[in-house]
Amino acid sequence: MILIAFTHKLLWQKFNQACLRANPWEPGRTGMSSLFTGKVLIRNNSEGDEVDTQQELSLRLDNRVLLLYFGAGECPQCQAFAPILKDFFVKLTDEFYVNRSSQIALVYISQDQTEEQQDTFLRDMPRKWLFLPFQDELKRDLEQMFAVDHVPMVVVLKPNGEVLTRDAVEEIGRLGPACFWNWQEASEVIDRNFLAAEDFDDLAPRSLTDPIRRLKYKIEKESSRSHTSQDGPPCPYLSSAPLKLSKNAKFGLPEMPYRLEAS
Repeated sequence: MILIAFTHKLLWQKFNQACLRANPWEPGRTGMSSLFTGKVLIRNNSEGDEVDTQQELSLRLDNRVLLLYFGAGECPQCQAFAPILKDFFVKLTDEFYVNRSSQIALVYISQDQTEEQQDTFLRDMPRKWLFLPFQDELKRDLEQMFAVDHVPMVVVLKPNGEVLTRDAVEEIGRLGPACFWNWQEASEVIDRNFLAAEDFDDLAPRSLTDPIRRLKYKIEKESSRSHTSQDGPPCPYLSSAPLKLSKNAKFGLPEMPYRLEAS
């Protein structure tokens, strides 16, 4: 038993060293962009813009509270949580809710079984979400790094890379956007009095009637959400992914969470 424990510890140390060589990210010492150095992140917009330079990664990720969302489109529990997470994110970043986008970023770490399932899920998610290419092996490294054993799971990271909350699914469902302000204060995010450069690209031209249009849009949007937000998206199929239900449901969503089988 001692030999097995020693061997396991040695293998884990070698794994961490390999990750460090491949990706020079050190929690507490480097910005969040360095977690994805040398990798490509994709914006969830119609063009599928790639974020692949250090400058672009820094612009999107540094000095922000970063959410890593581990989920799968076919998982019924993820289907129940997805509209909650979408509403949470939109109310913090959509210009119709806030004067300027909050300093928050979200990267979807797909647990889907096929790229088609991933694309189908992301189709209805906010365009400011980021995600890794489906075949990127960093997804598996992140699963091990943050001990992901069920979905959905939202890891909340400070701008310096330290884990603020290992799984914020229940907190987001219970508090909504209010929990972000707690994270922001605890993270010591440097407040900005201006919009980030990428936000200018997303804004439509303003006019004298813009405040009226914004109010009308917000009222219509809220009215629509009141009928649909609790129902979530339709569930046309059951999960074929190698996932199992946890015996001890922990969150306030139906039958949660799914457990991931060891690969």
